[in-house]
Amino acid sequence: MGQNMKAMNDYRYITADEAVKMVKSGDHVFVQGSSSIPEALVAALARRGGELRDVILYNAFAMGRRISPLCDPSLKDSFLIDSFFVSNAVRGWVNQGYATTTPRFFGQVPQLFRDGTIKLDVAFINCSMPDENGYVSCGVSSDLTPSAVEMSKIIIAQINPLMPFTYGDSVIHTSRLDAMVMVNDPLAETRDVAPTADELSIGRAIAELIPDGAVLQVGIGGIPNAVLHSLGNHRHLGVHSEALTEGMIDLIESGVIDNSCKQVEPGRSVGSLVLGTRRLYDFIDHNRDIVMRDIAWVNDPFVIAQNHNMAAINSCLEIDLSGQVCADSIGTRIYSGVGGQQDFVYGSSRSVGGQSFIALQSTTSRGISKIKPVLTPGAGVVTTRFQTNWVVTEYGAVNLRGKNMIDRARLLISIAAPEFREELDRAAFDMLGYAYRRWH
Repeated sequence: MGQNMKAMNDYRYITADEAVKMVKSGDHVFVQGSSSIPEALVAALARRGGELRDVILYNAFAMGRRISPLCDPSLKDSFLIDSFFVSNAVRGWVNQGYATTTPRFFGQVPQLFRDGTIKLDVAFINCSMPDENGYVSCGVSSDLTPSAVEMSKIIIAQINPLMPFTYGDSVIHTSRLDAMVMVNDPLAETRDVAPTADELSIGRAIAELIPDGAVLQVGIGGIPNAVLHSLGNHRHLGVHSEALTEGMIDLIESGVIDNSCKQVEPGRSVGSLVLGTRRLYDFIDHNRDIVMRDIAWVNDPFVIAQNHNMAAINSCLEIDLSGQVCADSIGTRIYSGVGGQQDFVYGSSRSVGGQSFIALQSTTSRGISKIKPVLTPGAGVVTTRFQTNWVVTEYGAVNLRGKNMIDRARLLISIAAPEFREELDRAAFDMLGYAYRRWH
């Protein structure tokens, strides 16, 4: 507490309303994401909406504690939200046509900033308290933040005692900051909900295919979490993952994850963003066994591939009988974004002993099959059929690697919900013709 009080007294802090006066009409503003949206700055900017026009705000993967105050019809000419990964805070706004999204692999967004394709005037970031040397940390969000800080003309930081201090590319010296706003703002949290029976079935099936010494990339959601719950008897696992999640803590504390077999950053868990509960945020605080890196490096397939036995575990919204995977939209309605799925699918395919898993429950909550003859019209292909490896539902795991179109359809039908298999079989015959029946 004494160090925090010293840090508070050694710097000049201004209010959020004063800080956002630095934003001008026509500016391009980066807004930090993960579980650390700088909500005080965003709210203050919304209060200035009547004074501003044509401000573009860029964000990426984020978990908001509330709908963004910028999602207000009265502000539609003041602000345009342009999201690289549509979050819960702005999803409705995008699908109402007031905001937009820029398709891009998450790991390639920093390049758009650095080569000037997208210019940045201002960055809103959310940081830890300064340490004794004047450094703050972006804590749970080192994805786009390093490149945004590097390329923005003005850096406005929330200084937040609830933000953990993490090491790596998340660390910034206070001399780089143009304004500092003191807040006491809880980070967004996602609870570690106990997996359902179907999720556990999927998790166990994947865990059985992962060898000791593998390096994990785990997505976000119930099924990836169920995989982590199923790895308790493994040994010497490592982590090189876009996201660090709650389920990893027990595996690290029990010694299952020790990062001893990694080729990249051996001995340390590597991530780019963090999403969980306060327990996770406290766990990573000043933890030198955790390193946060720029998403451009973490998600680089050629970096990923340097680790042996890379195991990439992701989920999706639907998959067709050729193995095309949709993970970002429901038809034409944007739901999320590409994230790092494709990067890790490709990177794991180049890893010695690497493999990737696309996991999904066989049906939606409304009882509709997620395995379809063809994707829903308008659905975006995130992982192409040329890259799909393991596909896993509660009915089993099938490997599409090296399989022709006939075998792919047959294998995917075998893990669909039983009540849809006959219908899918007829559709496969209609699409693939005589060869499907002859060689089935």
